Amino acid sequence: MLEIFQSLRLTLLNTGYAKLNALWDFDNVISPFTRMYYITKGSAKVYHSNKVFDLKPNHIYLVPSYTYARYTCEDYHEQYYISFLEDISNGLSIYGIKDFEYEIEADQNCLYYFQRLVELNNNRKIKNSNPKTYDNRPTLQDFIKQNDTLNAKELLETQGILTTLLSKFITNHKINKDHVTPNKAIYLIQNYINENLHAPITIDELANKCHYSTDYFSRLFYKTHGIRPNKYIQSKRIERAQLLLLTTTSSLKEIAQKVGFENLAYFSRTFKKHTKKTPAAFRKEQVTI
Repeated sequence: MLEIFQSLRLTLLNTGYAKLNALWDFDNVISPFTRMYYITKGSAKVYHSNKVFDLKPNHIYLVPSYTYARYTCEDYHEQYYISFLEDISNGLSIYGIKDFEYEIEADQNCLYYFQRLVELNNNRKIKNSNPKTYDNRPTLQDFIKQNDTLNAKELLETQGILTTLLSKFITNHKINKDHVTPNKAIYLIQNYINENLHAPITIDELANKCHYSTDYFSRLFYKTHGIRPNKYIQSKRIERAQLLLLTTTSSLKEIAQKVGFENLAYFSRTFKKHTKKTPAAFRKEQVTI
């Protein structure tokens, strides 16, 4: 198991310093890379993993890859930012084998690491903070190629800083074998589900993507997650709906459609089955807390 962890590879995409205002307001962001922030001034919010994170100065934040997120800033804030790809043996993700915090108070070295990374890679700034302008496969390939412009010293130092910063978010020192996804195909299917909750998803479709029979795929998925694929998809749709109810002003019908329910009544019944509350009651309760 340690050999898997030792194969961790981090690939820098972007880094820079940004001064942001209320235009920093983006919903339905699901990126194939990890984001990291060091806040220096002001305040903002990031919603992901069913939590709300109030971005505060002298704190660093982690948003894992393939995680639905929403970003908002009511007034103004300044941040150092980093985005990078991560993978381990067999193309899996470190987030499948370790537990992470997503917000930590920065120690005395963190600011230096962010500043040094920008200094080493001063041509890696994001020109437009809207994820739609850079969060796509062709543009990511252009970012990856920029690593070829680094010399050996710069590349090793860049990778060392990324590894050091990522390690600060890990909450346990032992690899959690219960969280290991034993099959790359199942891990990729998890990402596919996260990216496509707004659309119909069938088990036959998922099995075909893995080149497995439907029965074998279902058994392997159950062995990995302890839940049948259909129930897993449904639970992820409800999790996403809860976050949308909390972080947007979208109507119930709009939210239902965003998480793959064309029928509002069926969405409401399913939501109540999972949460013991109707969507409207859940939203009202959260707003008044």
